[in-house]
Amino acid sequence: MTDVTLVEAVNLALAREMANDDTVVVMGEDVATNGGVFRATVGLKERFGYKRVLDTPLAEALIAGTAIGMATQGLRPVAEFQFMGFIYAGMEQIVSHAARMRNRTRGRLSCPLVYRAPFGGGIHAPEHHSESTEALFAHIPGLRVVVPSSPQRAYGLLLAAIRDPDPVLFLEPKRIYRALTQTVEDDGEALPLDTCFTLREGDDVTLITWGALVQETLQAARELTGQGVSAEVIDVATLNPLDRETLICSVTKTGRAVIVHEACRSGGVGAEIAATLAEQAFLDLQAPIVRVTGFDTVMPYYRNEQAYLPGVADIIHAVEQVIAL
Repeated sequence: MTDVTLVEAVNLALAREMANDDTVVVMGEDVATNGGVFRATVGLKERFGYKRVLDTPLAEALIAGTAIGMATQGLRPVAEFQFMGFIYAGMEQIVSHAARMRNRTRGRLSCPLVYRAPFGGGIHAPEHHSESTEALFAHIPGLRVVVPSSPQRAYGLLLAAIRDPDPVLFLEPKRIYRALTQTVEDDGEALPLDTCFTLREGDDVTLITWGALVQETLQAARELTGQGVSAEVIDVATLNPLDRETLICSVTKTGRAVIVHEACRSGGVGAEIAATLAEQAFLDLQAPIVRVTGFDTVMPYYRNEQAYLPGVADIIHAVEQVIAL
């Protein structure tokens, strides 16, 4: 066991599964010789060779489509998009082919691949490098969307994603790539997909979030304890398919819900969660559901990005609103 960062946990999971299964291959822009822009794949080429760790051209449509062909013919590719903002050129392949392969062939072919992409703001990046457009992909049937929020969950969820028989979009919150460390045992144990993780038990309000904002949400919950508020914190982790049961059970218990996400407010995954709670836990709600989100604007450049990102104070203010009702 060792203390590792989130990006190191990604590397551990990739190496573990490549060692366990020789059908697993890694591909993407600069992932081999340079080890990736964030060094998530560093050392893999030296260990597993150039036939299993492939540098690709700067062509996202090619990366997405080639991975599909490989997956339908017996391999398990893990394809990296350098940033989520570069993924859109590959959407035709992801949405029209990867996500539909099992349905199109009536189960004759599956598509066991993982698309990895760093996402989210907070690192002072230029345009197209700070996207949080997970809702675009969570809307697509047949495509799992998974977001780790810590090194332990990055390791376990990535193992599960690689082993899954269908395509997974694995979104890595780059703001916390190196912001925290956890003890991770490199034992090959996967975590369950399609499951929310309850990180903190509480009785007064349910805080629902995912990705990097799990850290601010946990901090807000700790500070609320000093105000006499017991907050339950849920890490959604898999955005599609959504573990509605865990969310409903929590809100049924607490009677209040605050949903926190970095992406734009309109049409976000938070809206789907709010609709689910309104439909299936309405009689248990003691206050309206509140969302703490980014704005309906393009992510600003680094000078203003902290004004865009939700923070601890924003979460606490939202909880104070719902508790007062």
